[in-house]
Amino acid sequence: MKRFVEVHYYVKPGMRQAFYDAVMASGIAAASRAEAGNEKYDYYFSPDNEDELLLLEIWRDAEAVRLHGETAHFKALGALKQEYVSETVIRRYEIAEDA
Repeated sequence: MKRFVEVHYYVKPGMRQAFYDAVMASGIAAASRAEAGNEKYDYYFSPDNEDELLLLEIWRDAEAVRLHGETAHFKALGALKQEYVSETVIRRYEIAEDA
């Protein structure tokens, strides 16, 4: 069953654009999109909170999500989060596929 992952990054005040730019420049987003099993990996800027960046991901299955968490670029994201992010809220969902 497909997996939908919703990630809310609450960045340090005024750091949203810098965090986004660092993620893009590091190649993390491109590498994640290129992974086998990735179907969506897109960032969105909250119109209501200048210090929130939303990431929406869709993965083929739970195994693809697990493997993503073992990649070097996923670990590199952790280092960037230490610099820019004050809180991360992750929600995971299963996507029901029509029979």
